[in-house]
Amino acid sequence: MTQVVEAIFSHGVLKPLDPLTLPEDQRVRLVVEPISQPGKEDRAEAIARLRAGIAQMNFHLTGPLPTRDELHERR
Repeated sequence: MTQVVEAIFSHGVLKPLDPLTLPEDQRVRLVVEPISQPGKEDRAEAIARLRAGIAQMNFHLTGPLPTRDELHERR
């Protein structure tokens, strides 16, 4: 059975983030694919995209605010 598991490489050892369902001493084949971690540039770019998207939404109130009773309509 094939499993895809993320791991952290620390002090020369790969440490899985989730438990593996393998018997003891089971041989496995590893394919190592680095996962990029978002940096400050990625965060700033994401915030800029979010703000641009919000600006395009055009949410504007066109009437009076609803009353408390209207918000919490009880039946």
